[in-house]
Amino acid sequence: MRPLLPYALLLGAILAAFGGSLAAPFHFDDFALFADPAVTTPSGWLDNFRPAQSRPLTWFTFWLNYRLSGRHPASYHALNLLLHAASSLVLASALLRILPRSAAWIAAFVFSIHPAQTEAVVYVWARGSLLAAFFCVLSFRQWLHGRHWLAAAWFLPALLAKEECAAFPVFLGLLHLSVSRNPAELRPLLVMFLAAAAAVLRVAILSAIIPGSGAGPQAGIGPLAYLATQGYVILRYFQLLAIPVGFTIDPDIPVLYDWRGLLCWTAVAGIAWFSLGYFSRARAGFWLLGGLVLLAPTSSFFPAADLAADRRLYLPMIALAPLAGVLLHRTRFPVLLPAAGVVCVMLSYARTSAWLTPESLWEDAMRWAPAKVRPRVQLARALPPAQARRMLEEAKNLAPDDPAVASELGRMYLNEGKPSEALSEFGRAAAIRP
Repeated sequence: MRPLLPYALLLGAILAAFGGSLAAPFHFDDFALFADPAVTTPSGWLDNFRPAQSRPLTWFTFWLNYRLSGRHPASYHALNLLLHAASSLVLASALLRILPRSAAWIAAFVFSIHPAQTEAVVYVWARGSLLAAFFCVLSFRQWLHGRHWLAAAWFLPALLAKEECAAFPVFLGLLHLSVSRNPAELRPLLVMFLAAAAAVLRVAILSAIIPGSGAGPQAGIGPLAYLATQGYVILRYFQLLAIPVGFTIDPDIPVLYDWRGLLCWTAVAGIAWFSLGYFSRARAGFWLLGGLVLLAPTSSFFPAADLAADRRLYLPMIALAPLAGVLLHRTRFPVLLPAAGVVCVMLSYARTSAWLTPESLWEDAMRWAPAKVRPRVQLARALPPAQARRMLEEAKNLAPDDPAVASELGRMYLNEGKPSEALSEFGRAAAIRP
């Protein structure tokens, strides 16, 4: 019974931190699911696996949720929470194969209850990150047990869930160099590399041809400017992990296509160089480099409309949480570790609470990005008409040339039965962006 106690404590901590997500509504991109026949029609599961569908496994789970509960959010959140709990348990089991027991359990709890995980767990649209990480953790566990071909097989559904896991074979390659250098690992690794390359090529093509993909050529930012900014984004992610303050659904990230971006990348390169001295035998340097590698698909040269998103930390946490375990398991003040766990649960509970209404979510986003327009537009949709109008006027003053503000004002006036005012705003939106 005693060996099961840490697993039970882990599950209890997860429920305390994120159980409130079961009462959360849908948010933001979640509503796009209900306009997709691949989710809402009885035969939609077939559409999920058509060639033009990205992330087919993730969309298949959305189809299952819709069959189960329609537009009621509880089942969607329950599956997200279940995936997170399952990933946490499997990761704990895996890390016990490679780390000292105390380090493995510290890492498992960091992965499970750190507030950095909140967005991935609570945001239904982030399901792909959860699914991809779950299958990567299963692959990682099989790899550590020496079942390398089975590990390669588990990696394939991860790619079908979300292609941002494409760097996972590089992570296993680093593990090969750090620990075993077993020649039997090379062929399974090659298969995983080829599968990842095919998935990356496919998503690059789809992002170019699917209207409104928000990635690649349709990201609204070029690859070089995106790359220049990501050094700052990576440092911000590290800050959020070390000092868990500043989480938001819509961070205000400046484009740093100048010396500041170069300075940030110099700092990241310095961190990577320093970690090489602690790379062997799965010491801290390996886990730090592994985290950087797993961040690379979303924090390098392939652009996305959102320069940063807290949920992009979810998969890298399978390396960064063990880094915390390795660094902390020999602390001279072990009594502080349970206290830190309680603090993490409290912070995650508070962060989850921010997602319980659209008003609280977007008010929180406004606090962290007061000069950004999108939080005001989204908050206006959740407010009564008079307050919404004031919020949109504020947004208009901040960004008079933003067509999204004009379109939202037009929609609001149309709902209020004011067609002339609506036409004026729609016309202004069309003039700004023909």
